[in-house]
Amino acid sequence: RMTNVIRSEAMAEKAISVRLDAEAQRALARLTEHGVSQSQAIRQALVAADRAAWFEQARADAKRLANDPENQKLIAEIQAEMEELRAPW
Repeated sequence: RMTNVIRSEAMAEKAISVRLDAEAQRALARLTEHGVSQSQAIRQALVAADRAAWFEQARADAKRLANDPENQKLIAEIQAEMEELRAPW
């Protein structure tokens, strides 16, 4: 008899301590002025910063690939193949 076991290992919440400079204190004050808790504001800011860094890396990769002659050649070859496969309308 076989039993399938599916385990989900969600990340446990982790408490950290952070020293805020004056700029970070002002930012936190603005983020919490409408009732958002400090913890929630910091979590949201971390996720937003991570997302922004990810998108910046994606933009840099796209720019690098757009300026890469080998990549441009590959794109042209794929477009030509796709054009050959396109049904005549």
